Amino acid sequence: MKKFMMAFLMGVLVMSGLYAKTAVVYFSATGTTERMAKNAATAMGADIFEIEPVHKYTSADLNWHDSKSLTSIECNDPDCRPAIANKIDLTSYDVVILCYPIWWAYAPKIIYTFVESQNWSGKKLVTLCTSGGSGLGRSGSDLAKYAKGAEFKGGKDFTRGSGSDIKKYVEGLLK
Repeated sequence: MKKFMMAFLMGVLVMSGLYAKTAVVYFSATGTTERMAKNAATAMGADIFEIEPVHKYTSADLNWHDSKSLTSIECNDPDCRPAIANKIDLTSYDVVILCYPIWWAYAPKIIYTFVESQNWSGKKLVTLCTSGGSGLGRSGSDLAKYAKGAEFKGGKDFTRGSGSDIKKYVEGLLK
C-alpha cells in the first residue's frame, strides 16, 4: 500500500507539471533572447536547445528601417518559413518553453518553421519573448494554432526579468 501511495503521489506531481521534463527552446538573432532563455533554463533546471537558422542574420538583415531587409521581407510574407540548420527532438519532453524575439509585433518566421516541424501531442507549450516595446501581443496564441496537439498555457514578455521571475511565472501556469 505504501508503494502504491508513493507511485500515485509521484504520478500526480508529474501530471500537475511540477516535475515534468522541461525543454527551453530559443531563437536569438542578437543575443538578448539567448540570455533570457539561458537564465530561464538554469532557474528551472530545464534542458536548453537553440534554433539555428541556415542563414545567419546580419545587422543589415535585421534593419527594420529598410523595407528590403531580410526580416522585413520575411515578416511581410505569411507563408515564409526560413530553414533551420539543426534538428531538435522534443519527444521526451512534457513542457516546452519557446523563447523568441518580437519582430514587428510577431514571432520571427523561423519560429513557425520550428513549431510546424514538431509533434506537439500531449505537450504543454509556454511562449516567452523579448521585445523592444511591442510585448508578446498575440504571438503566443498565434503560434499555438500551429502547435497541433499542444496545450497552450500562456506567454509573457520577459525582456526584463530574472530566471527566478520566469520560473515563478511558468510554475504558476502549470499548476
